[in-house]
Amino acid sequence: MTDEEFHRYWVEEHAVRYASKIPQIKKYAVDTTVQPQSADEPLWKGIAEIWLENEEEQLASLQTPEFLEGARLDEPRWAAFWQSVVLDTDTEVVLQGEPDNDVQPGVKLVILAKRKEGLSRDDFRAYNRQVHAPLVTQIPGVTRYYQSFTRDSWYGISEPPFDVAYHIWFDSLADLEAAQKSGQQATVEADYANFVNKQYLHTVPVQENWILGPQPR
Repeated sequence: MTDEEFHRYWVEEHAVRYASKIPQIKKYAVDTTVQPQSADEPLWKGIAEIWLENEEEQLASLQTPEFLEGARLDEPRWAAFWQSVVLDTDTEVVLQGEPDNDVQPGVKLVILAKRKEGLSRDDFRAYNRQVHAPLVTQIPGVTRYYQSFTRDSWYGISEPPFDVAYHIWFDSLADLEAAQKSGQQATVEADYANFVNKQYLHTVPVQENWILGPQPR
């Protein structure tokens, strides 16, 4: 499939006909990739963002006929699901931007990161909140910024592939491209060496497509 065919099926077919029918899902967005100039091709072609009330509702959602007989059976028709990465996260708002239940215009840069070896989860999160976040909010053009930390329950099973997903919004792709050339962006990138294993640092520039939301159902 071409990128366009993949995105169209995901947004217009799979999301609408199957995934959005799962009753436990409160909000659901499909983030399809965009390509800034001079940027490397992202490892993933999009991100499904799914909001659930709690872990009990998450487990229940995976046992529904809408999932078992609908969404799961549809995935092999369009998605290389064996290359997917799943994260359960709790999100902290650093820069609010538009109200939570309003669409934030423009594009979003999602950054997945893994902490440096020897750095505890608590120290990693504290560094993010106290040192790294203020640097990111000073990047020109940033309109909203969230830090989504992988939930503690994942670490009781195994080490997750990533410890955090950053969500950084800009009004346009042009604003994102300009920000990535700024001196403040260079400062942010230099700061990663202090707390991130840069071998596991991935950026995915996307456009949000709301299927359910942003007002929860």
